[in-house]
Amino acid sequence: MADRWALAPAEDGGVDVAPLGPDGLPAGPVVREEDLAEAVRSRPRVTRWVWRSTAEVYPRLLATGVRVERCYDVEDAETLLLGHEGRYGEPRSAAAALARLRGGPVPPDPPARSAEPGAQSPLFEPQGARLPLDDLLAVYAEQLRRHERAAHPDRMRLLTAAESAGMLVAAEMNHAGVPWSAPVHREVLHDLLGERYAGGGEPRRLAELADEVSAAFGRRVRPDLPADVVKAFAQAGIKVGSTRRWELETVDHPAVKPLIEYKKLYRIMVAHGWSWLQDWVRDGRFRPEFQAGGTVTGRWVTNGGGALQIPKVIRRAVVADPGWRLVVADADQMEPRVLAAISRDPGLMEVAGRETDLYQSVSDRAFAGDRDQAKLAVLGAIYGQTSGDGLKNLAALRRRFPKAVEYVDEAARAGEEGRLVRTWLGRTCPPAAGAGGSGADEAGLPQDDPAVEDPGGDGRAQDWVPGYASTNARARGRFARNFVVQGSAADWTLLLLAALRRACADMAAELVFFQHDEVIVHCPEEEAQTVVAAIREASQLAARLTFGETPVRFPFTAAVVRCYADAK
Repeated sequence: MADRWALAPAEDGGVDVAPLGPDGLPAGPVVREEDLAEAVRSRPRVTRWVWRSTAEVYPRLLATGVRVERCYDVEDAETLLLGHEGRYGEPRSAAAALARLRGGPVPPDPPARSAEPGAQSPLFEPQGARLPLDDLLAVYAEQLRRHERAAHPDRMRLLTAAESAGMLVAAEMNHAGVPWSAPVHREVLHDLLGERYAGGGEPRRLAELADEVSAAFGRRVRPDLPADVVKAFAQAGIKVGSTRRWELETVDHPAVKPLIEYKKLYRIMVAHGWSWLQDWVRDGRFRPEFQAGGTVTGRWVTNGGGALQIPKVIRRAVVADPGWRLVVADADQMEPRVLAAISRDPGLMEVAGRETDLYQSVSDRAFAGDRDQAKLAVLGAIYGQTSGDGLKNLAALRRRFPKAVEYVDEAARAGEEGRLVRTWLGRTCPPAAGAGGSGADEAGLPQDDPAVEDPGGDGRAQDWVPGYASTNARARGRFARNFVVQGSAADWTLLLLAALRRACADMAAELVFFQHDEVIVHCPEEEAQTVVAAIREASQLAARLTFGETPVRFPFTAAVVRCYADAK
């Protein structure tokens, strides 16, 4: 029996399946099955399913208790291949790919769908046009040929497989949900915000802070209205351009302290307050819709729920089930380790292969033991902070780690010149508008993507998004410099998740949360240490698969806790 089968849901509720040969074409007759779950369950030896979209098929399987080992997501592969070919932003549906293959008019992609708060599984509503199995396989076979034409075919195939594995992980996380205690959440909100007044007014603590702000200005001011706050400062003889915290902290005025506190608590109330709890938490689980590869860097996003921006104080509500634990694991100094692996700089690889703190090791080599300067230099090289002291730090870094610095310098030059920039496995940064790329809306990179929102850690957004202003070449260069590192890190984490998923397959443990460099596994207490070991083994396996044999290590700091907030 073939170990790879294709699957296409039909309009009448049935499903067509067929075994596949190495060329992606049917190796046997197409079989019509009446039930999707039974079609998969009755073929346990199939190791990889080829289908149009994981979002269309896998949640329905999970709802019946059926899990698959591997898949190939045709529409996800189309996104990666279009990007690699410099065509990012073209319609990426299977129907669009079929139209391009046959020379017909290319249909636009369906509009993005917003997640519905409180829905059991927001992925149950399939998006995009279904294709008959024969048409789907024509697209799949052509995609296999396009992989062969990639700059590094083996890496590109690995990237596609990893991204499809990420789609499976995301669907399983959506199905499992994050353990969440509504009573603890309500207690936290009461402690922070005080009693809720009848009639929908502000809770007690916000009302008190609003009164303090108004008293400091000598007139009634709405702290939740930035224009009102800016106007009040202007009337007090102080010019501020915004109400961002970093700007307010430079102002000497009695309204600043209560205003900053108000803004912090107001943000919690709006983003994770009582309404959020009612909308998003059901039966002890928070179910955001995780989306693998939601940005051009490969970082994940969530469609609703704000799961990737949970304040630490709200993390007190993330509580394991009785008898279970949360294994919370963070990758240590991930970006510089990735830079060492992709640049093949001998000195940086040697430093990144040690058990000791990486920044301290860099400082001992190039900065006379000054760890802070070493960290600034390394992050400056990655994020493009190369003016002022950053330029001096970069020069010192270049003397000791020339290949590493040249690697990101070359990516920046390519970005400025409008050339395609790729991660180690082949994920491609879109060209600027006017250089073969598409507009900002088509680029698929939201403004709150961590890869562009806060490159310097100072709360100020980077001023370039793919396809925005092609005239701002330097901004695009900074993004491209960062892209090769952040994107390669995203590629590595996909393989980490795939390896960890496989390690947990025979346990009760379940992956419930992932963002950038952090993963959370919910497991019975007796499995916790096995999960900790599995995370570390998965990290090294992912490193070998992604970057080949290098001395670079990717250690994790893991904590076994009952409550997420206790892990930090």
